[in-house]
This record gives sequence, C-alpha cells and structure tokens, in this order.
Amino acid sequence: MPRYKAVIAYDGAEFFGFQLQTKNGVESVRTVQGELNKVINKMAKNPSPQIKVVGASRTDTGVHAFGQVVHFDLPFNIDPEGVRKGMNTLLPFDVAVNHVEHVSDDFHARFNTHSKRYIYRVSTTDYKDPFKRKYTGHFHWKLDVTRIRAALPDLLGEHDFASFAASGNETATTIRLITRADVDEKPEEHEIVFTFEGNAFLYNQIRIMVGVLLEIGTGKRPVHDIVRLIEVKDREQARYTAPASGLYLDEIDYN
Repeated sequence: MPRYKAVIAYDGAEFFGFQLQTKNGVESVRTVQGELNKVINKMAKNPSPQIKVVGASRTDTGVHAFGQVVHFDLPFNIDPEGVRKGMNTLLPFDVAVNHVEHVSDDFHARFNTHSKRYIYRVSTTDYKDPFKRKYTGHFHWKLDVTRIRAALPDLLGEHDFASFAASGNETATTIRLITRADVDEKPEEHEIVFTFEGNAFLYNQIRIMVGVLLEIGTGKRPVHDIVRLIEVKDREQARYTAPASGLYLDEIDYN
C-alpha cells in the first residue's frame, strides 16, 4: 500500500483537538483526525480494516495549525495532487490540505520529526475583540516587551521543563531542547506574536511559557524568573496558562 504524507491547515475553534476521541467505539466529539479518517476512507471506498490517519502533533481543543503533518496508506496508487484535490473536495470548510507527496513505507509523521515550530498570538487591546476571540489569547494588562525580550534567552537550550508541563503530560521525560524563542510587536494589529521552535514540546508547555512571559512583561515576575522555574521543577509556581485560542502549529521539520 503506498504511503502518503500530507500537510494540513485547520481552524481549531470548532474542534475538540486533533486526536480522535471515541466512546464505545464511536466518535464522541468532532476532531480533526476524525474528519480526515472519514475522507480518506471514503476515497478508498471504505476498505476493511478502516484506514487510520496518523498525525505529527496532538493539538488541543481550540488550537490551530498552518502546518500539521499526517501520513496514511491507500489501497491503490493515486497521484499525490489528485489525493490533495480529492481530500479538499470532501473535507469541511475549516480543514484544508496544502500539500501531498509519496513517502517511503517507514515514514512516520509523529516519530520521524526533527523539530516543531509554534506561534502564539496575543491580543493586547483593553477589550476582548469579538473578531479575534477564537484566534488570539487576550491580555489587557500593560506589557513591557523589552522585559520579555530579555527573558526569552533563558528558555534556549536543553533543560528540564517540568515546571512548564501540565498535569496531563504523559511523556517519559520532561527534558526538551528549545532552539528558538522570540517575540514580535505588531502595533497596527494590537498584537504581540511569540515564536518557539524545538525538538518537541510538553503538554501545554508553550501556553505555560507564554503565561510566564506575560507576567514578566507586567512586572509580576523578575525578568529572569524562568531560570528559577527551570531549577525548582514545580508546575504550581508557573501559575498562568495562556488560552488555547492563540496557539498555532506553524511548521514541522523532518530534516
């Protein structure tokens, strides 16, 4: 069976995350993986057993993606561009396939990743913009972005990020490597935008890091409090988790 790799974009506002969720063997809520499974199996004329789409990242409820990567096998060989067009014809309005290609049988969307890049958009208006509420995290307190910029290098490198892992984290280790951490101001849009890149991220790690950085920006924390948080390995001391609505899976690199 030929294997395909696809790059997917989706608006996560109306999804309960990427990963399929079932109850008594039946899909219980709307997920991105669930929609992809339906489309691929329809294109394959509903084979038995059913084809399962495998994703690189299990984004949470309300999280968006520009560059989620999936793989799947089809029972017959179709031109990748034909697969892309067929999927886009059948998929709902809030999911789109940007690219499809043939890959080797041993390619795995999740286990072969080299690095992942995420962005986080923060709306800084003093009111919650109704047109941004599903696509940014809102933070109306005054921010000193120079303090945030001074704190960002403390995240770089390989560290034990136990203080930045939510209670649902199930990984064997909380050690991660972060290779990029920066922030851009977009005054015309009343936003600041964080970019993080690393080999992998823990459950809710980016949203917790953003929460800490925003508190540094308000002066509620010392500029280099991240150094202390890495040392203490205590999630309770990181406190605030930024909303899921501002988080985007931007790109996945397979080197």
